[in-house]
Amino acid sequence: SVGKTSFIRYLLESDFPGMHVGPEPTTDRFQAIMYGAATRELPGNALASNPDTPFYELSRCFGNAFLSKFSGCEVPSLFARGCTLIDTPGVLSGRKQTEDRLYSYEDVVRWFAPRADLILLMFDAHKVDISDEFKRVIEVLQGHDDKVRVVMNKADSLSPEELLRVNSALSWSLSRILRSPESRRVYVGSFWDAPLRHGNFLNPLFESEAVALLTDLAAVPRNCTVGRINALVARTRRVRVQALLLQHLRAEMPKVGSKDRKQRELIAGIEDVFYAVMKRHNLPAGDFPDVSKFRHTLATSEAPGARIPYPH
Repeated sequence: SVGKTSFIRYLLESDFPGMHVGPEPTTDRFQAIMYGAATRELPGNALASNPDTPFYELSRCFGNAFLSKFSGCEVPSLFARGCTLIDTPGVLSGRKQTEDRLYSYEDVVRWFAPRADLILLMFDAHKVDISDEFKRVIEVLQGHDDKVRVVMNKADSLSPEELLRVNSALSWSLSRILRSPESRRVYVGSFWDAPLRHGNFLNPLFESEAVALLTDLAAVPRNCTVGRINALVARTRRVRVQALLLQHLRAEMPKVGSKDRKQRELIAGIEDVFYAVMKRHNLPAGDFPDVSKFRHTLATSEAPGARIPYPH
């Protein structure tokens, strides 16, 4: 209903297999739109079983419950030649509707987020309230703020006064979820293949916003290599910090005596461990993982090597 599918059709300049457009949330599945010499539809299981596609891990991570709600298609579009688009299901507001899903929407978004080069959060200008599920989805995107773009669609149907109030309300709501001192950039316009509503003196603004958004999207293929290098460097820094943390914890473990008690003490005082490693190796605090999550992983994970290793 916010116009995600219409926006993708606007970018591709053509229809694509599996698309559904309507006033209600019509997209009920994740769909990957890719370039191909001819138009064809691809079932989710076939996509996830092909090791040459970026979706190969999906079958192992989520299984058939998700793959039955995942599909793909190929289209001979010049825009699709430069990137792969993911159309997502509409975010639901009713608790019963979200419970009826046989997979975790947030977990799927968490899988896609680090692999995406750009993430668009689309809002209908008439309905900018953020449901509980949508809030959880946005919170999953923390750490990927540089990829997130906010789009307010169907803005040409509002008066200037209404648009000002709606834009302010949306910016305020997002500021409470996406914790950032900077104001979030919002692209405002009507992003589909129909002409703007006649007589609105804000139409030149909407046209310039559309050009700015398309320019941002066009830069994605050019910046892809730089983005991958940036992600690799960031991941390397995180791995180094985790290795140093585990090395410090291992050195603190006794060779004899109550190892379980010492392990509990170290996990309870993990903040002191973080501080000691940071000072000893002159590391920035921003490279360290979330303290609560790290403590929880150490305390509860039964995976080999996840607990504090004993010295030999």
